[in-house]
Amino acid sequence: MNLEEEEAEATILGERVVQFSVFVQNRVGALLSIVRLLKEASVEVLGLSVHDSVDVTIARIVVSDPDTVGTLFIEKGIPYGTVELTVVELPEASASLGSCLAALLQAELNVNFAYPLLTRPEGKALLALSVDDPEVAGSILLKCGFRLVNQQDLSR
Repeated sequence: MNLEEEEAEATILGERVVQFSVFVQNRVGALLSIVRLLKEASVEVLGLSVHDSVDVTIARIVVSDPDTVGTLFIEKGIPYGTVELTVVELPEASASLGSCLAALLQAELNVNFAYPLLTRPEGKALLALSVDDPEVAGSILLKCGFRLVNQQDLSR
């Protein structure tokens, strides 16, 4: 890849979408209290995936303003971790999903987890992916004609 292609790809990719993995007690209303806290800070929840166990729940959350959320969670003592995601637009959700996953398989990339986002810019489905190598995944998906969505796209 030459310098111009690398610069074009960096421009297309932008800042990767940040996911917060929030550790929440497994009790009624705990997730709602996190969502309300974010709403009070004028932060929108754009994606959500919940993984429950007997003792603790891990809520994977994509938000409109990750900087504010990181600061807020630190101030409130809410335990969390972050992961950068690859978010891909699926123009025709069912047909595009197979093509997207086939492209990642052909590149021998493992999908650690995936979930749809709640927001649908331009009426198109968005899929959040955690993959072994986000750089390679982004490059492969772009070459296959997919559009990648970055944090700035979601924060508008």
